[in-house]
Amino acid sequence: MLIRQLSLTNFRLYARLEAALPAGPLILVGANAQGKTSLLEAVYYLATGQSHHATSDRQLINFLTLRTESLPFAKIVAEAAGRTDSTPKRLEVRLILDPTQTGDGRLRKEIFVNGVKRRVSDLAGQVNGVLFLPQDLTIIEGAPSDRRRYLDLALSQVDPTYAFALSEYGKVLSQRNALLKQLQERGGPGGQLEFWDDKLCEHGALLINARAAALAELETLASAVHRDLTGGADGLRLAYHPAYDPAAAPEGQLGLPLEVPVHRVGLAPSEVQAGLRQRLRDTRGEEIARGMTLCGPHRDELRFLANGIDLGTYGSRGQARTAVLALKLAEVDWMRTKSGEWPILLLDEVLAELDTNRRRELLARLGGAEQCLLTTTDLTLFPAEFTRRATVWEVAEGRILEH
Repeated sequence: MLIRQLSLTNFRLYARLEAALPAGPLILVGANAQGKTSLLEAVYYLATGQSHHATSDRQLINFLTLRTESLPFAKIVAEAAGRTDSTPKRLEVRLILDPTQTGDGRLRKEIFVNGVKRRVSDLAGQVNGVLFLPQDLTIIEGAPSDRRRYLDLALSQVDPTYAFALSEYGKVLSQRNALLKQLQERGGPGGQLEFWDDKLCEHGALLINARAAALAELETLASAVHRDLTGGADGLRLAYHPAYDPAAAPEGQLGLPLEVPVHRVGLAPSEVQAGLRQRLRDTRGEEIARGMTLCGPHRDELRFLANGIDLGTYGSRGQARTAVLALKLAEVDWMRTKSGEWPILLLDEVLAELDTNRRRELLARLGGAEQCLLTTTDLTLFPAEFTRRATVWEVAEGRILEH
């Protein structure tokens, strides 16, 4: 997968940018806060419909535009093509801040694929990308929501059905929580929840099945990479803990207090759906009392274990960094298998976090990528042989100079 042409308008530091992106490795070098990361952010937004830095999409609109324009907007346009595509597809994202009476503005997001307006969820998978960040340690050390977000972004890129189900699940969850809050405050028959229960279980079962399958595949790949990175010293497990576990021990049967692999792949969606629906009925009273949905994929958890040790709780920072690197490298191979093409690789100041051996290992494993964008403040972090075959751009104050 390649992005051949990238155009930015009022995006972050860039008032206007037109750039033909080369194949192979592209190194963006420059001081901090010059716009290097913004280029990666734009590409990743095309892949996922989300920013890895901004807490709100309105932060992506150029700050001068926000101050001076009556209708502030930002636009990302790209021409992308795979190896077998004779005609590139044109992707366009528009972020428009419509005026409101309060003066805060309401953000409107518009997606176009080859000039045709599409849903936001349709953007996922048009371009595939794997992002490497220094703050990726939050996948292991952060909150459960960080791990769910990582998994959702990866899955949505290779599975449009998952992306749609995830979007619909979020909408249904909001409606169901609003009804639960109303029942908590005003009372009423709990049967009103049946419609939303059915919808929640329909989409939730798909998410649970897809997550279980994806994690089983990623674990196989990541475990092999992890063994290479640690010289065979450690094994890596990705332990999926769904809030509703279709493979849980039957009621009344004691489970061992051990972290052992559980086989959840291959369960019928109808079976998962029926089990989740029954769980919602069993906990309805508690949910009404608390005014929120207590069970479902929105409360799933994922844990990383090396030699049986939970890295999020007991692992060292070095162990966590090695596990994340193994996971990301596994994600690259996993996406290649799913899509038949290399994803676009985006590495934001990652080499500075790694020792010399890890840098060589990373660059060697990614050396065959069709397109790879890397940012750095120090070009000497790259081996000379890698720099010689890479394209190098200097980025300064939102402008690009080719070496």
